[in-house]
Amino acid sequence: MYHLYTHNDLDGVGCGIVARLAFGEKVEIRYNSVGGLNLQVKRFLEKSRKKNDLFITDLSVDEANEQGLNEFVKSGGKVKLIDHHKTSLHMGKYPWSLVQVVYENGKLASATSLFYEYLIQNGLLKPEKATDEFVELVRQYDTWEWDQNDNIQAKRLNDLFYLVSIEEFEEKMVSRLRQSEHFAFDEFEEKILDMEEDKIERYLRRKKREIIQSSIRDHIVGIVHAESYHSELGNDLGKENPHLDYVAIMNMGGKKMSFRTIHDHIDVSEIAGFYGGGGHAKAAGCSLTEEAYQLYVAKPFPMEPIRADATKNAFNLKSSVYGSLYENRNDQQAFIFPSAGKWEIDVDGVELNRSFSTFEEAEHYVKREYAAWLARDETYVAFLMEHMAARKTKTPEPV
Repeated sequence: MYHLYTHNDLDGVGCGIVARLAFGEKVEIRYNSVGGLNLQVKRFLEKSRKKNDLFITDLSVDEANEQGLNEFVKSGGKVKLIDHHKTSLHMGKYPWSLVQVVYENGKLASATSLFYEYLIQNGLLKPEKATDEFVELVRQYDTWEWDQNDNIQAKRLNDLFYLVSIEEFEEKMVSRLRQSEHFAFDEFEEKILDMEEDKIERYLRRKKREIIQSSIRDHIVGIVHAESYHSELGNDLGKENPHLDYVAIMNMGGKKMSFRTIHDHIDVSEIAGFYGGGGHAKAAGCSLTEEAYQLYVAKPFPMEPIRADATKNAFNLKSSVYGSLYENRNDQQAFIFPSAGKWEIDVDGVELNRSFSTFEEAEHYVKREYAAWLARDETYVAFLMEHMAARKTKTPEPV
């Protein structure tokens, strides 16, 4: 008998699907949250099932279970832990563990792709074209490579995963992969996925108006409360607000938080690690601890959301040779203007004692330091008229 303990997201359930293809009804599969795995492993070790094979995928164990599993293997037990998260790399010291974040060709690994390859290499599963395609869709979605490749099918697979129960999804996928030469959605699924995309778009538009900017642990963070579509929301908010180091998405009902970043120099798995969580460099999560609650919920609670840049302007445009005006919730106005080949910033009539090589650098500074957005045309015109009037009053009349 085989046992598989895996994560309850698309990548984790993908492992369950390829396990079902390999072992059929001879595998018992348990889908776990990040916090639920250790209890499952502890119970398994207490029963000392040395005649059974244990696979752990897309998750790692705590220190106590790490030692327990190692002793179990030494005494004749059969265990294979397969993961792709950076926070699990320390497990690679064990011969019964396979942790790989990146393939030799530079592509990011997923638990499903690693497990599928392991099963094939060990003669436990024959490769099939449909399964190859399914596994690649899971890998691209989990690593967010689909966004770079514009592989909408990968995103739609994840959307479908959340539209049905795990049991129904597993049953549908196993049946399809056994019977089809290529992986594809059926006609009904295509229709409901089209409807789901419209729903997601409406949800994202609403949540984008609720983002709050705060400074936490030397980072400028965007905070938003949401229970659904964390990956899509984090990605969109990051792209629209590149001045933010990362986006923190709060799920108060589940007492969890997710972190997303679009930047290569930020590793959100390290940030999640502060609160006992983990994940990838650009996508991670953790439970909402008391410390995290104070920093990400209580502290920013009185703050007002930041606004999006005005999009229908004809005059107040970014990089304008006449200058670009920004404003914030504190009624501060920051004016970015070109001067002698550089870009200068004037805040409420006081010119900052620094200059920037590009407009983008100046705007980045204004957005981080002042949580400001591009003002509308009417505010811009009023600002210019006020400054022109001020200049006239200061100019002496000719004699």
